Amino acid sequence: MAFVIAVAQRKGGAGKSTIAANLAAAFAEGGQRVGLLDIDPQRSLARWDEVRGRSSKAKPLHFEAPSGWRVPGVVDRLRKEQDVVLLDTAPHDDTDARVAIRSADLVLVPLQPSAADLWSMDGTLELAKREGRPIALVLNRVPASGKLREQVIKLITDRGLPLLDPVLGNRTAFAQAFMAGLGAVESAPKGSAAAEARALAAALDALKGR
Repeated sequence: MAFVIAVAQRKGGAGKSTIAANLAAAFAEGGQRVGLLDIDPQRSLARWDEVRGRSSKAKPLHFEAPSGWRVPGVVDRLRKEQDVVLLDTAPHDDTDARVAIRSADLVLVPLQPSAADLWSMDGTLELAKREGRPIALVLNRVPASGKLREQVIKLITDRGLPLLDPVLGNRTAFAQAFMAGLGAVESAPKGSAAAEARALAAALDALKGR
């Protein structure tokens, strides 16, 4: 049975689609069967998958873009066919986001080290709580230097929230890979971005069955 991860954050621009794409590529690189669902009305991953189909570097993965009432049925089917299923959710507390979170085994909440992301994530955390789903936070677009990272980590840990150890840096390699329909592990497999994506995938793998 697949491990289903909903990548969710109420605030737009937190990097949900980029994280979902990079995790999908990292899991596929590790030999896992991967399902990737785009439930965000912006359909960024649908465009990414379209470009991906023209690349010889892309690892095989299964992509769909369901919405509304179709999501639970698609997830149930993919649970039997894949090892990991990733859901890129809508950036607001709407019906599709609730349905996606309800269908997941884990809600992965990305946030940039900023006050706006910290404040806006509470809506996502409350939604996951109402649906009885466990959460994990991951820092995204973290600057290479400065005290902001430590300040944000302290605020998160003071609240007793589960923050994953791996972080994703503020690296152009992630954006460049996404534009090419790839993950960082495919476009620049020896780079720092690829190493961060693999570390995050491994941390999520360790949460299976908990």
